[in-house]
Amino acid sequence: MPAKQAKPEFSESQVSEMLQRLYQLTSSEIRSLPSYDDQNFYVAAVEGGEYVFKIMNSEDSKNPAIIEVQTYAMSFLCQNGLPAQTALPTVSGQEISLEEMDCGFGLQKYLVRLLTYLPGVTISKVPLLPNLLYETGKMAATMDTVLQKMEHPNIGILQREGFIWSLSNVPLLEAYIGPLDGDPLQELVKSIIHHYKTSVEPKRPHFRTCINHGDFNDLNVLVQANENGDYKISGILDFGDMNYGYYIHELAITIMYMMTEHPDPVQVGGPVLAGWESVIPLNEVEKECLYLLVMSRFCQSLVLARYSVTLHPENAEYLMITSRKGVDILKKLWKLGKEEVEKVWFQGAAQFSHTK
Repeated sequence: MPAKQAKPEFSESQVSEMLQRLYQLTSSEIRSLPSYDDQNFYVAAVEGGEYVFKIMNSEDSKNPAIIEVQTYAMSFLCQNGLPAQTALPTVSGQEISLEEMDCGFGLQKYLVRLLTYLPGVTISKVPLLPNLLYETGKMAATMDTVLQKMEHPNIGILQREGFIWSLSNVPLLEAYIGPLDGDPLQELVKSIIHHYKTSVEPKRPHFRTCINHGDFNDLNVLVQANENGDYKISGILDFGDMNYGYYIHELAITIMYMMTEHPDPVQVGGPVLAGWESVIPLNEVEKECLYLLVMSRFCQSLVLARYSVTLHPENAEYLMITSRKGVDILKKLWKLGKEEVEKVWFQGAAQFSHTK
């Protein structure tokens, strides 16, 4: 987790200067966009075109090799027909520039990129009808199958041992649950971590490996309405959590975040699962572990959001977006139990698949 002083705090005038110096672009509009650890800006240029200017936090900026792989992955997906952003080169031909700036904590270095702007709104802002959930599951699975074909000299860096957001590292949450002291949620989180250790970790050898986007959430998926009024996915954002993982991890992450935007969260699993399995059918062990992996992702989101608020209280509103809804959903899923939730998901997926 990046330390408090790692998050960049560039002003719009500083961004304007970098755009001119690095890209020879004059901005007609600059506005801040939400970000968890980094800083993002929407940019409209006098010369024409819309962009997203992304400034990485100073901790992640110490590892440019992984940013290069993430940037390459975005381009690779775009080349294969998926709606990902691509990075524009600077005047010197580089896709990434290292900038030194004092944001109030002394001179630090920050990696910056200018990315293409994708049309649409976040999927969090539209009704999550079954067909759109199906397309979301299908897109997540398609993305992972394409990423699995990717080659890059530094691809091994995606192993990311000890990466706190990886669903392979759920037990690491135990070091971050201090802010939950006195909150009944802490006991629930501890129970889920225990079940993860006893019921998921021993079965991991049967999961199929892949490269995960790792954060296919309701704010990282863009949609656009077509002429019929149906929404189609128009963008996949934020590859900062990419890691070597497992197909089942990506599915669990997708289901969890879509649940936070639905009036009846348990019903989300069926159509997302149907869309996923239209590309990658699950094996029996993966099916057996899906419920606990979804629960574990809720725990990651809730625990790390609470922890991050202690570092960045000024960013609490954004950090707690998922957390506020997530607590109630987590409790509901736990109360329903694995068998009941799986019944809803797998029967729902089977019924939905028959209509396709």
